[in-house]
Amino acid sequence: MSATRRDRRRLRSLMLAATAAVSLITATPAIAGTADSPTGQTRTGDHPERDYAGSTIRAHEGASAGPAAVSPQVMVPGLDVSGYQPNIDWNTVYANGARFAYVKATENTTYQNPEFANQYNGSYNVGIIRGSYHFALPDRSSGATQADYFVANGGGWSRDGKTLPPMLDIEYNPYGATCYGLSQAGMQSWIQDFSNEVHARTGRYPTVYTTLDWWSTCTGNWPGLGATNPLFIARYSDSPGTLPAGWGTWTIWQYADNGTFPGDQDYFNGAYDRLQALANG
Repeated sequence: MSATRRDRRRLRSLMLAATAAVSLITATPAIAGTADSPTGQTRTGDHPERDYAGSTIRAHEGASAGPAAVSPQVMVPGLDVSGYQPNIDWNTVYANGARFAYVKATENTTYQNPEFANQYNGSYNVGIIRGSYHFALPDRSSGATQADYFVANGGGWSRDGKTLPPMLDIEYNPYGATCYGLSQAGMQSWIQDFSNEVHARTGRYPTVYTTLDWWSTCTGNWPGLGATNPLFIARYSDSPGTLPAGWGTWTIWQYADNGTFPGDQDYFNGAYDRLQALANG
């Protein structure tokens, strides 16, 4: 057989193989981000613009009458907001008594709150002590990966007396299994990973937003962060109730998902000078 003929047969074989590969790719449907996706891809049906601190709480835990009026020397009123609350009049919020705010910055590694700059800077400009938070999806990527995305997109901290420590919002899964398919040990590891990375990047351990029920179910009521991380407890009732293991007291309490202020209604556990101390680290 001549060299030319052999070359033609080889070329024809290569072309047939390439055609078969293309056919296989075309016949295989595209797959959205999976639990082990290294990039934390957005999946079909995701709605990060609708996820915020407490967006899953009422459906899972309900709500009852909120707290009675309290002295501002005992607890300081505040709020938390997300993209759900555009065009906030922060002067009015301040005039109505709010002295701190948490603002959603990010979710997973694919979403940034489009209202973040207006909310974060707007609250700061009227004298409200503010911080940012990350809505966690632990089945999409590692704790450290999401912490890095958060810190790079609004989750920083500075010792200016007006910036609260970054916050991890860890609550019921808005997209499926309550505990995101992780074991209790796996969830503990994910949260610790996130906390350590935020601390390494900012010098502050993040505040942890959660509920007793979720924390008990998904971490086994793990006491591992009580000595280092402030607790932001969510409970729509007349008191914060029993706290997750490890925390002897709460720092912030989300007591209602509507009220005087835009977004959720919160109290800081202490007088204003203690709120300033938290901001200053």
